[in-house]
Amino acid sequence: MEQGCIFCQIVRGEAPASIVYEDDTVIAFLDAVPITPGHVLVIPRHHAASLAALDPDDGRHVFTVAQRMTAVLRRSGIHCDAVNLLLNDGVEAGQRVFHIHMHVIPRWANDNARMRRDPDELPAARETLEAIAAQIRAAVET
Repeated sequence: MEQGCIFCQIVRGEAPASIVYEDDTVIAFLDAVPITPGHVLVIPRHHAASLAALDPDDGRHVFTVAQRMTAVLRRSGIHCDAVNLLLNDGVEAGQRVFHIHMHVIPRWANDNARMRRDPDELPAARETLEAIAAQIRAAVET
């Protein structure tokens, strides 16, 4: 784990996150600056800054959990008619946190979602994230 990595801090429980799923290999939590409500990040517990550094077994599990989260979002009551899965690998690809992560982004017609964020965009309120996370966690359990 990397000391200065915000995602490693989340794994260690040192930084806040609205966790919707976790197991021995990955943690899934709401993006603090969501593209749409319910935007989930799936990260490996072991630090890997890039796909090249990611253990292949961890990578398979990240994708498996991201796939599961698409079904979970659809049954959670969160507005979700479609999903984008997105993984940015490298600065030029838009990666901003250098701990590999898969975005699971709920979509619907005319959602006005932008796939690029304004770097000055503020995080969502923690209370809002926690309410959405509770809704998704309830769907994980069904």
